[in-house]
Amino acid sequence: MIVDILLILVGFVALIYGATKLVDAASSLAAKMGVPSIVIGLTIVAFGTSAPELVVNVFAAVSGSTPMVLGNVLGSNIFNVLAILGISSMIYPLTVKTNTTWIEIPLSLLAAICVFVIGADYMLDGQENLISRSDAITFLLFFLIFLVYNLFTAKSGAGEEEIMTEEYGTGKAVLFIVLGLAGLIVGGRLIVTSAVSIAEVIGISERVIGLTVVSIGTSLPELATSIIAVRKKNVDIAIGNVVGSNIFNIFLILGVSGTVMPLTIDENAFFDITVNIVAGLLLFLFIFTGKGRQLERWEGAILLVSYIAYLTYLVI
Repeated sequence: MIVDILLILVGFVALIYGATKLVDAASSLAAKMGVPSIVIGLTIVAFGTSAPELVVNVFAAVSGSTPMVLGNVLGSNIFNVLAILGISSMIYPLTVKTNTTWIEIPLSLLAAICVFVIGADYMLDGQENLISRSDAITFLLFFLIFLVYNLFTAKSGAGEEEIMTEEYGTGKAVLFIVLGLAGLIVGGRLIVTSAVSIAEVIGISERVIGLTVVSIGTSLPELATSIIAVRKKNVDIAIGNVVGSNIFNIFLILGVSGTVMPLTIDENAFFDITVNIVAGLLLFLFIFTGKGRQLERWEGAILLVSYIAYLTYLVI
């Protein structure tokens, strides 16, 4: 098992390093080709931060480890709201913009509810709980709507901010893109195979491994981005990064995973689906308590304690 633990750590390093280099190189190449900063930020950078979850889930789906697929997505989203926003708002209170309050946070909550409605086939139709390929394609269509919304929002005024990109020569950029993709593939494969082995050895389900070790590991880029942003008082980036990631995780990553392989949903997963919905509701409600549209330190503490309680429940 020690070897599997070491391999999973190597996998996370390769995965995150690969995603970082892929984003830097692709952004540099896009900038050289005259692609606007808005488009780079909303496509290459946004896809790059979600690449770890996406690659791990595709490998898990192909391997037939469907409990890990759903566990990784739900675990990442729960970790994003309860842990990352909890820690970030405890460092510095997060003021939430109007668009984020009334469109993006409700949309992330809608995404969480969609997983419940689409997955509850037995409750609604008396059939096996399943995210079919047609369900997954529906998620992808929602994702396209969200992407178009982002582009229009950016062009209408929020797009003046420049995206900082690394400056690579064309040859070096192409090389780093190839190396980044290789890191993602190797890292994703190591994580899935090692996580399945660990689950078998210690006798816990792939669902729990996905909800804990895998989801926290693949969410490390979001955690690092949000903490750095909030320490620089860039609170918009901190909260926007998390909410956007949650929408990407369900509509894009779950959509792609379910298209690769239909996902059977275990009954126990509905507890995690419910926790994900409750986390979204807490975030929306906390914005309106206290001072204006702001996530305050005491609210962040409640979010973080809730995550610790959830994690303890899973492990025990």
